[in-house]
Amino acid sequence: MFSKTCEYALRATIHIALKSSGDKKLGIDEIAKAIDSPHHFTAKILQYLTKDDVISSVKGPNGGFYITDEQRQLPVKEVLNALGEDAVLQKCVLGLNECSETNPCPMHSKYKTIKQQLIQLFESKTINSLATELNNGNAFIRSPKRTKRK
Repeated sequence: MFSKTCEYALRATIHIALKSSGDKKLGIDEIAKAIDSPHHFTAKILQYLTKDDVISSVKGPNGGFYITDEQRQLPVKEVLNALGEDAVLQKCVLGLNECSETNPCPMHSKYKTIKQQLIQLFESKTINSLATELNNGNAFIRSPKRTKRK
C-alpha cells in the first residue's frame, strides 16, 4: 500500500518514540538496525521526518534523534504527510484518475468503507499509542529472525 520509504519512516518513528527521550537520543545506526533498514536510506528518511517536525534531532557528539511529548501525540498520518504519501489514502484502489460516486470503478462501493476506516485509523492513532503497543509486547516492527532448520 505504501512505499518502502513510508514503511521505514513509520517503523523509525515508532522506534524513536519507544526508545528515546529528551536525555536519550538515538543514532542512525541504532535506528537502521532496529527497523532493518539500510543506513543511508534511514538517514534520508530521518531528514524528511525532522524537516516536518515529526521527530527532533540534535547535531554533535551527544546528538541524535528523539521525539518530544508533543510529537508523540501526533496522529500517524503526519508521518505519511512528511513523505508526501497521505494521498495514498484518498486514491482509487485500482489507481484510476476518475473514480467517484458518479463515475465509480468496479471496486468503489466496497472499498469506499474500507478507505474511510483507513483514514480514520491513521488520523486517530497517535505515534505514542503505537509505541505503547510495541512496549507492551502486543506488536513488533522488525520481522523475527528465523531459526535454521536442521
